[in-house]
Amino acid sequence: MFTGLIEDVGEVYRWQMRKRAGTLTLSTRLPLGEMSLGASIAVNGTCLTIVGKANGRFAVDVSPETLERTSLKKLRRGHLVNLERPLRLSDRLGGHLVTGHVDGVGVVKEIKKRGKFTFFLFQVPASIDPLLVPKGSVAVDGISLTVNECEKQRFSVAIIPYTLRHTNLLGRRVGDKVNIEADIIGKYVQRLLASGRLTKDSSFADF
Repeated sequence: MFTGLIEDVGEVYRWQMRKRAGTLTLSTRLPLGEMSLGASIAVNGTCLTIVGKANGRFAVDVSPETLERTSLKKLRRGHLVNLERPLRLSDRLGGHLVTGHVDGVGVVKEIKKRGKFTFFLFQVPASIDPLLVPKGSVAVDGISLTVNECEKQRFSVAIIPYTLRHTNLLGRRVGDKVNIEADIIGKYVQRLLASGRLTKDSSFADF
């Protein structure tokens, strides 16, 4: 489990593909001594497992399923990635609950500067659209953000200068693909509605 508060912007050092899977090696300023082999780490919002580390770098294996469902296959040497270690039970929850299970890949459609804020407009798959609400939470490449406005298969966010400087959003361009994870609460509500167990007349006593 993660918070969506990015700890470091790492850099792709090596991307070794083997058939339909691969191993991704990333440079980081995170303390490798505190990162155990087998531990989880979020890379652009994707929960992966650390399988090696040395000389300011760590490696993660990427499965065929992960390649299919995320934008990681688009990474190349030198690309910047958002990194976050898992949430500890003693930590403050400054962002929102992020699982690291990507729901789909979005596309940057527009970037506009308005005063000190930068507004990003993303297009998302139809399956994600019902899970987005104005002022709700969403993770974009692992960054906990608040939805500004949303319409059919599109939503916008307002990025403050600090977030722009300390994430890979600073280097994003129109047409780039990003990992999208909707708020987990919304996904549970959607599942309950689809099952017919939750209706407008339901109360907590029904569950």
